[in-house]
Amino acid sequence: MVDKNSKEDYQKAGQQIYDKLHLATYPVAIKYYKEKSEIPRNVTKPSVMGKKMSICQTFTLARKFNQSYALSAEDNFCTPSSVGHGWVPITMEEFVESQVKQGWHKDEEAEKRRAEALYKKNYQNLIALGYRGLVTSPLPETSVIPDTILIYGNGAQITHIIHALNFEHKKKYAVRSVFEGFGESCGKGGLMPFITRRAQIVIPGMGDRAFGGVQDYEIAIGIPGAFIFYVLENLFKTGGKQGLGFPIRAMIPMNLTENLTPGFKYMREVIDKKLEELEKS
Repeated sequence: MVDKNSKEDYQKAGQQIYDKLHLATYPVAIKYYKEKSEIPRNVTKPSVMGKKMSICQTFTLARKFNQSYALSAEDNFCTPSSVGHGWVPITMEEFVESQVKQGWHKDEEAEKRRAEALYKKNYQNLIALGYRGLVTSPLPETSVIPDTILIYGNGAQITHIIHALNFEHKKKYAVRSVFEGFGESCGKGGLMPFITRRAQIVIPGMGDRAFGGVQDYEIAIGIPGAFIFYVLENLFKTGGKQGLGFPIRAMIPMNLTENLTPGFKYMREVIDKKLEELEKS
């Protein structure tokens, strides 16, 4: 499907979602490329500077420092994510061996079971697609028309985005996610929305926290690029005037008394007795 939205449209949308939700960091624009010629001139490849980065680090640099990077297998020290994105063709046996050496799961048999689900169903197909890298930019200043937009925020902010996506309950925009604790931002938040055209909730995983500096309170959502306009169209509409709104409007009970708990009730009796004695003195 051809995206009719311009780069300027995306930049404007990025600033709007940032402002409306009072996000702490910018949404991240992600573009997957097959040829290096697709990389914009103002975007840096770490290997050109004699450095290496991970994909989640480029997300952090985009959303917090307004920096744009292009990353491929030669730039990426997080080798499992290069494989997971299909940038390098390796066998399932090689994949299993690399994970056994990591010790992430119980034993080799556990890694084989994981590989059966991941490698055969996903990696082989991804390798065949022929992508070789990605470009990341802060969405309000994006250098690319994004395939995926990754938005970090707190639970309340991400809830508003989920509400917007589900406002009409159209299957196209439904959020369906599974979790593994690895590759959450790069695989779940970036690649899966691009490949499946479905939004994904991200609970930042090991690499996000160890390499990307994701904060404890942060979660994220990855959406196909063009979904950002649908989110903005429906933002804050859920519930109308009785919706959560922003800032979040929590219900504050106005008719509570000390009878709420036995301890409160006891202390009320003590206080009333003390106040009565003070008035008499």
